[in-house]
Amino acid sequence: MLPTYNTDVLLLRACIESVLAQTYPRWQLCIGDDASTDSRVRECLQEFRAQDERIQVVFREENGHITAASNSALALAKGEYIALLDHDDTLAPHALQRVAEAIAENPQAQLFYSDEDKIDEQGERFDPHFKPGWNPDLLLSQNYICHLTVLKAALVKQVGGFRLGVEGSQDHDLLLRCMPHLKAGNVVHIPEVLYHWRAISGSTAQQGCAKNYAATAGVRAVADYLESEGLQATAEPGTAPNSYRVRWVIPQHAPLVSLLVPTRDGIDILKPCVEAILSRTDYPNFELLILDNQTRCEATLRFLEEVSASDARVSVHRWDRPFNYSAINNFGAGLAKGEIIGLVNNDIEPINGDWLTEMVGQALRPEIGCVGAKLYYPNDTIQHGGVILGIGGVAGHSHKYLSRNEYGYFSRLHLVQNLSAVTAACLLLRKSVFEEVGGLDEENLVVAFNDVDLCLKVREAGYRNLWTPYAELYHHESVSRGADNTMAKRKRAQREAEHMRSRWGAQLDTDPAYNPNLTLVHEDFSLA
Repeated sequence: MLPTYNTDVLLLRACIESVLAQTYPRWQLCIGDDASTDSRVRECLQEFRAQDERIQVVFREENGHITAASNSALALAKGEYIALLDHDDTLAPHALQRVAEAIAENPQAQLFYSDEDKIDEQGERFDPHFKPGWNPDLLLSQNYICHLTVLKAALVKQVGGFRLGVEGSQDHDLLLRCMPHLKAGNVVHIPEVLYHWRAISGSTAQQGCAKNYAATAGVRAVADYLESEGLQATAEPGTAPNSYRVRWVIPQHAPLVSLLVPTRDGIDILKPCVEAILSRTDYPNFELLILDNQTRCEATLRFLEEVSASDARVSVHRWDRPFNYSAINNFGAGLAKGEIIGLVNNDIEPINGDWLTEMVGQALRPEIGCVGAKLYYPNDTIQHGGVILGIGGVAGHSHKYLSRNEYGYFSRLHLVQNLSAVTAACLLLRKSVFEEVGGLDEENLVVAFNDVDLCLKVREAGYRNLWTPYAELYHHESVSRGADNTMAKRKRAQREAEHMRSRWGAQLDTDPAYNPNLTLVHEDFSLA
């Protein structure tokens, strides 16, 4: 499906010739020309139509913008699947062959999409985008699917084709209207660059802010999706170009959140943590359970006594056994009165007052399991942008050490998205979900990877885990426990890593929130 309007004829020829060059022969090119005023465009299209009967063209009598032209092209379509192609982009020669193979392997699928790159005016390819698998919350934040998009024709017709009024974000809008019919089992990501997006002056491929009307249309598309699904949320522009933020409404009677903070001694980190939570949290209904694991420091004990006496939200509970992170938090979860549990390290300090409101709004969604936050080292570099499975053998943190304000890989440091796992340094989930999966693994994961294991159990139970950049906190990582710098600690860490490999196996090497073309050695989204 190809809408055209006064296209540079050289680029239009390159586009159509890339279809003619396909190794897969069973295709139909449906072109809707939107009343181009450049006679050379009509001549070019007539020439190609005469050259190959698989090319069909409708010449619109009046200009109706890209949505109308797309619907005119759609009306010509006779195939079972619809592939979207822009008038100055090109396909890789094997693009349709790969799609046909994917269809044969996944006949139930409704949506197929591939990786892509950009191509400049000199024909040089650059900036490949290696995308994750099906990621509904990322799609609400950004049209990460983009090119190449192939949809079941029956689904496109079922949702009414392209919608007038969202020109510039018509493809994103179409995907959002299809989303109620899409799930991981009927969406197929082909991890190959099959589409070359033309980056020329004025295009969004070259500058994300080049088409402001597209960004406005995108906000409307997301907002209309939320309204059509009856979801209690609002949409607004995101902090990255062509991105969107969804704010989920908290009920009038905000549910109680139980924040669990394990600690031992260390008043120098515990006090700033507790005071920051109490003073920098706008959310109106939370309790702070400090889980004291054999504190001996007199100053720390005094602080615990004082803070629990002076603030009704704070309580102290003794855990008089050897350190076991999983067991301590399971103990705390049993004491928690809240509908939502927050696992919080004692070296965390909130930055923005609405951090907990943001996380609660996400955690209350029935389909969402674990919710993670954006964590920084004290020097304002990224400590946690979500967890990627397989890095270093088990899991690693996304975008570690990048500057606080950097966008990250295709803006992902600024986008709410589904991830396989997030760190328990600051993690929220409904208590019912925590109990459903049996909490944290006390027996096998005393210190490390218990959060990853929890997230994978939650995912296995059918929930989507999620990371949000709109809950920002500092994390003085491992200050309280220390590094794994003794033989005993190293052996324990090795045992826990081996347990994860034994328990989760190949899942650790095939993270659907990542891409197989990207590295499992580093945490920077570089090529493998």
